[in-house]
Amino acid sequence: MDALIREWLNVGLRWIHLIAGIGWIGTSLYFMWLDAALTKPKPSRPSVEGETWLLHSGGFYLVERRALPPGQLPSPIHWFKWEAAMTWLTGFPLLVLVYYTTRGVYLVDPAVSPITPGAAVAVGLGLLVISCGVYDLLWTSPLARNGGHAATLVSWALLFAVVYALTRVLSGRAAYIHVGAMLGTIMVANVWMRIVPAQRDLIAAAAAGRTPHATLSGRAKQRSTHNSYVTFPVIFMMLSPHYPATYAHPLNWLILCLLIIVGAGVRHVMIARDKGRPADWWLVPVTMALGVVIYLTSPAWRGTALRGGDPVAFAAVKDVIDRRCVSCHSQTPTDDIFRIAPNGVTFDTPESIRARTETIRERTVVLRNMPLGNKTGMTDAERGVLARWSEPEAR
Repeated sequence: MDALIREWLNVGLRWIHLIAGIGWIGTSLYFMWLDAALTKPKPSRPSVEGETWLLHSGGFYLVERRALPPGQLPSPIHWFKWEAAMTWLTGFPLLVLVYYTTRGVYLVDPAVSPITPGAAVAVGLGLLVISCGVYDLLWTSPLARNGGHAATLVSWALLFAVVYALTRVLSGRAAYIHVGAMLGTIMVANVWMRIVPAQRDLIAAAAAGRTPHATLSGRAKQRSTHNSYVTFPVIFMMLSPHYPATYAHPLNWLILCLLIIVGAGVRHVMIARDKGRPADWWLVPVTMALGVVIYLTSPAWRGTALRGGDPVAFAAVKDVIDRRCVSCHSQTPTDDIFRIAPNGVTFDTPESIRARTETIRERTVVLRNMPLGNKTGMTDAERGVLARWSEPEAR
């Protein structure tokens, strides 16, 4: 595929994906808050279950939740479902474009596992399909009864198991994005397989003058709550390719598990506060989890700088960069995927190499996420050369 076409597809899909995701997340957060903010009207009015006054932009709004009298169906009714569909319909092609059509450059890492790009694609696609089935089966099973505590514990255990397994098979970056894609797919399936059918039943019941199925409505509300809890973790995973300190870490599975706890914990506190329930104590484990992540990604823990050894001549450094980096980072790249230097970074001259000493050290020595997927096979000895050359005291 032509590099320019690929670039514009990437930009277009990402742009629409972001817009649709903002719309979906915004309405989800709003309606979760609205359900908690509704109060009984005073004096009471027939069919009005709750109401709340809102102030936005230049006016006041009265929002009501109503029980429709039999046979009375208002028109038009505005649905909130297409935001979810568009988020997935742009997110999945973006996943395919970036991870499945680039010969594994973002998808696999030989230092992690010997899996082939084709097998990795099969793992990714299989994960999206199987996870939806397992999740729905779990939450329609007897384990979901009596508050669903057993199903919740099993769900967390399965999620953490998936995180660990993927980080042992795919590249760290691909593992993070696939966990996010898995949760996002489950969220969309919740909307279209459980929430929308329940809404259709509400409409059909109102039109026919019958009582809607309580099971459908209860399950729809349950799935909507699930979606809300995983929203913040999914947002992080969608952003994670920009933060190699997390996905390129030797304990990337632990970091992602902790950040999932942080995101879900913060959302829990928000939901509880909206409902007037005390839940601030949840901020303690959230803060502890975040503190562990910060410590693990700090130089104090990592200690990845390869110290010691004789001083390194610049000629040896340039030799490593010419063999391992210039195939992508050049004015005339020879890489089969990157026809334009990523981020415009080139190492064609000694001056351009010296100007980016800190970046070279960060990416090849500290984070070790370059070369991308270690595609060119940079060895530990070569990283040691770059480490000794780039040490502040060696400059």
